[in-house]
Amino acid sequence: MTSAPPVSPALPSDLLAQLSARLAALTASAAAHVVRVEGRRHAPASGVVWSADGVIVTAHHALERDEGVTVGLPSGDEVAAEVIGRDPSTDLAALRVRAPGLAPPDWADAAGAAGGQLTLVVTRPGRGPRAELGLLARAGDAFRAPMGGRVDRYLELGIPRHPGLSGGLVLGADGLALGLAAAGLVRGAALAVPAATLARVVTSLLSHGEVRRGYLGLATQPVPLPPALRARTGEELALLVARVEPGSPADRAGVLLGDAILSVGGEALQDPGELLALLSEDRIGQAVTLRVLRAGEVRDVAVTVGARGRRA
Repeated sequence: MTSAPPVSPALPSDLLAQLSARLAALTASAAAHVVRVEGRRHAPASGVVWSADGVIVTAHHALERDEGVTVGLPSGDEVAAEVIGRDPSTDLAALRVRAPGLAPPDWADAAGAAGGQLTLVVTRPGRGPRAELGLLARAGDAFRAPMGGRVDRYLELGIPRHPGLSGGLVLGADGLALGLAAAGLVRGAALAVPAATLARVVTSLLSHGEVRRGYLGLATQPVPLPPALRARTGEELALLVARVEPGSPADRAGVLLGDAILSVGGEALQDPGELLALLSEDRIGQAVTLRVLRAGEVRDVAVTVGARGRRA
């Protein structure tokens, strides 16, 4: 009969003291990069300094207005903020303030993040910072948010959602910034939006005031294909074209009401959201091939992707 392994003793008090001091130092250091964002009634959000020239990144849903937004700085001062732009699809927004002494954090490459690692979330719901220690509950690959925005990694925080969390700074145990806390991106979960996503979105907001999306000018709905057409096309579902906007790229390419789209650029589609996800900014101006089913015949239609909001 084998004996049970000995139970490890509790952490020595000096190690606990060192951990406590380390967390306090990380909080104090991170607080210099975290601001309070007053853009809605009753519940301020947090924000993180993105660049020394005054760009702040925060949560889109935390801004109920574009005018009268103020930012509480780490110094205790409060300054007016200009809304540079928003991206509802990733729940991100960029602000600009005029203030000296701002410094962005050092960002980590989230590719190495793993579930179970320690995280420290620093927010600023009031004049002072708030710190929360937790675990990274889950870490996964890139995904599409419900609004269609691409997020480079799924990083779920193991802390409860609460007012002021969104826009906070998520740190790893090494003190590097792992992402921006987001409580409104995915229902029921608090996430860390990684730096790669922040950089892509903020760059687009600074350049265009928005994240540009590809545009075809179609409204579609999923429909099941009858068995004979499934056998011919190899697909079970298609997107039925319910509307073609006059003058749109799809209209100019000859897409017709009643066409059933089987694939775009060789990628099969089963949901209208998948079509939107394929129309990323880098496809604007490029020709994509729509494989459509028209009057029982499969055809390829080349469409030049336009930019949403433009007749191009």
